[in-house]
Amino acid sequence: RPSRVDDPRVLAAMAEIPRERFCPPHLRGVAYGDDDIDLGDGRFLIEPLVQARLIQAAAPQPGDVALVIGCHTGCTAAVLGRLVSTGFLLVPDEAAVDAIEPVLTEIGCENVLVQVGRAAEGLPAQAPFDVILLAGAVREVPETLLGQLAEGGRLVAVVGTGHMGKLTVCRRIGGVIGRTTPFEAAIPPLAELLPKPQFVF
Repeated sequence: RPSRVDDPRVLAAMAEIPRERFCPPHLRGVAYGDDDIDLGDGRFLIEPLVQARLIQAAAPQPGDVALVIGCHTGCTAAVLGRLVSTGFLLVPDEAAVDAIEPVLTEIGCENVLVQVGRAAEGLPAQAPFDVILLAGAVREVPETLLGQLAEGGRLVAVVGTGHMGKLTVCRRIGGVIGRTTPFEAAIPPLAELLPKPQFVF
């Protein structure tokens, strides 16, 4: 609340979802701290403030269909799932499905469906989406994902190349993508969308 998270639906959803259930036992004591939680293997749980501001910037509505990419625990998808009709969480492999699905079921997030796929490709079989949320910083937003936005749809991501990026809202209006950057934010990079290393002579 003191940091401009003022949407009552977002605040209620953040309060309802138990963040600690998305952390291993030895990290549950710091689940509500103001830091990203490193889970190892390039995975992380983004800090509550940035998580809430990303979701609020997406302006989710009760009838929306949403896609979350880069959420390694399922926590961001769970919060967003409280605010939309249906949520899809894109994960890289079946091991992630097996780890996340039981937690979502246990806390009553039956409307969040976990799907295996490549982050850069999105989920074309379920498109278009009213909301696409990238739970990790990217250097640029893939055009493939922008193409999966419904009319009026919003894609929200932290875009930048350094330590601090800009929270960017991409909105499709009349078939054209407009962008706004309401504030700066810092979260770990979305590893699946990092540029591939290139050989240089």
